[in-house]
Parts: sequence; structure tokens; C-alpha cells
Amino acid sequence: MAKILLVEDEKNIASFIERGLSEFAHEVVVAYDGEEGWERLQKESFQLLILDVIMPKMDGLQLCRSYRERFGFQSPVLMLTALGTTDDIVKGLDAGADDYLVKPFSFSELQARINALLRRRGVDPQPQPVLLTCGNLSLDPDTRRAMRNGKAIHLTIREYRLLEYLVKNQGTALSREDIIAHVWDKEPDRNMNVVDVYVNYLRGKIDKGFKPKLICTVTGVGYMIEA
Repeated sequence: MAKILLVEDEKNIASFIERGLSEFAHEVVVAYDGEEGWERLQKESFQLLILDVIMPKMDGLQLCRSYRERFGFQSPVLMLTALGTTDDIVKGLDAGADDYLVKPFSFSELQARINALLRRRGVDPQPQPVLLTCGNLSLDPDTRRAMRNGKAIHLTIREYRLLEYLVKNQGTALSREDIIAHVWDKEPDRNMNVVDVYVNYLRGKIDKGFKPKLICTVTGVGYMIEA
């Protein structure tokens, strides 16, 4: 896993990439224009840079050149762009980029290119599996599997994300707004009642037939999980 700077002015694309990389335990810092990206580069160290080419204030080619001139080649740079001609690719590589990915692209291709770049720098792109536990409940973030008292529990992707968020914050009362923001990707129009529905789904799977009950309602706040 690595600390990655993503500079992308299209917020939907930035959110898509950030979510995907975070699922693989990468730490992703997002900037939405070239100048903001340059400011972050002067304050923090990153193991990989993902730069869009066409951006306001400072484009990706200029940002890449500035980074290479100031910091050298200590971190690889992957360029993203809708411009896919040979001339465009050559310009990106001449600016100091290590690789070039043309939009639209699949996340699996992006991930494969990132893994290749990180391996060249001696960084292990695969996170080490770490189990999350709450009492006799355990979650494997690598496989997204849940077990309670040694019994496997089948969860949908959304149920797993909700349960993982609760377990990561066990002992803390979480509001429905917090849960929506972290589990439903900050969708502004999402009805808060969906949280209650999914908490009931989880209770039926991880609490029914087991002791003690782990998920509790915090009146006036939301929900909490604790052993």
C-alpha cells in the first residue's frame, strides 16, 4: 500500500478513483486543480502521483515538469487524459511521466498500472491482511468476509461496508448522517431511512442467534457497535 496524490478536476472521476484505491488500503490525497496539487507536493511526500492532463490553473504536464525539476524522480507519475494520440502520449512522457492511461479506463487497468509502478520502486502494492474484531465477530477486509463465533456470515457489499464502518468505530455512537457519508459515498439525496433498513439487515445476520447483541441504538444519535 502507498500514499498517493490524485490530482483530478472532474470530481466524479476523482471520487471513483479514491474509493477504489482506498478499498486496497492506499492512502489517497485528492486535489482538484494543478495549483492545489503543487501546494500538496511541497508539503507532503507521496509514493505515487496520478495527474490529469487537462486541469484549471496548472495542467498536468506543467505540474509533472515542476515536480521533476524540484523533486527529481523519487516517485512515479501516472498521467490520465482523454487525449490519446501518439503525440499526446509522447508529450506526457517527455514531461517526466512514467506511464499514461487514456480515459475512459477500467479500474482494474488503473490498479494494474499502479501496482507495476509501485513494484518498480520497491513498494508492496498489496496490503497485509489485518482482521477487524468486535468481541467474537471478525471481519477480513481483504476478502470482505465476516465470521461470528467461527460461523461464516454472508453479507452484501453494502452490508459489509456498513458493518466495517461500525466496527472500525466501535464504542462510538455514529449518526445516520455520518454513516451515509462514509458508507453511501456522500450521496446528497440519500434517504436517511436507508440506514435503519440496513442496520436491521445486519442485526438479522450478526446478532440473531448470537450472544451478546453487538449493535445497539443510541437514542437521539444513531447506532453503535460494541462487545
